Amino acid sequence: MNRLYLIGTGPGGLEHLSPAARAALESCTDLAGHGLYLNLLGELAEGKTRHKTPMGEELARATLALDLAASGRTTALVSSGDAGIYGMATVVFELLARQPKPEWAAVDIEVIPGISAMQAAAARVGAPLAHDFCVISLSDLLTPWELIAKRIDLAGQGDFAIAFYNAVSNKRSWQLLEARQTLLRYRAPETPVVVAFNVTRKGEQLTVTTLGELDPEPLNMLSLVLVGNSETRRVGRWVYTPRGYHHKLDPSPIPD
Repeated sequence: MNRLYLIGTGPGGLEHLSPAARAALESCTDLAGHGLYLNLLGELAEGKTRHKTPMGEELARATLALDLAASGRTTALVSSGDAGIYGMATVVFELLARQPKPEWAAVDIEVIPGISAMQAAAARVGAPLAHDFCVISLSDLLTPWELIAKRIDLAGQGDFAIAFYNAVSNKRSWQLLEARQTLLRYRAPETPVVVAFNVTRKGEQLTVTTLGELDPEPLNMLSLVLVGNSETRRVGRWVYTPRGYHHKLDPSPIPD
């Protein structure tokens, strides 16, 4: 069968892998993906032919997966989180749109969703993304910084909670500092911020800080940053963003 699964395996822990993704992986002969994400599959990758490609080789990885499926191999192209959120699904469709091969027309593609890192991080601390929110990558490798900066500013104006992916890397941290300064024009320094690392994986770290105290120094490429909106608050160890149900509750203000 010329089948290609575009699979989001979730944030890392196999307990968060969906039954549909597990069944698809079990049916595959070949797995393509970044080495880290294939390694996280553990026993699910046993007996499969694994095609590991490094970070930065996304086009080659997607091409290989399409070629394998076109040759009759049941193949999974693996992303962490959700394949359609900064994952490999869009790379496949861009290849089909811009550089199609005739044999790819016979490939049956199925996209299987996964739990994203932002969902996993939000669940660990409560419900910081419970109202309108947006997701912004701070990497300017594929998107001009001027456009990213505009999106951050508009998200600040719109009072969206924000999930920042690719917040820092080994070569850059200034983008997160600029994002913080932009958002401080629209919301208070006390706004809750969640910094998450390796959620559901070995070495998981979660820190709740504030927008005014957000420091990029301890972060790395695997770090995720959730910034609350003007209504986001803490209750005990939890962080949540109200949706408006307080209008149906006791109208007295919540003490700080």
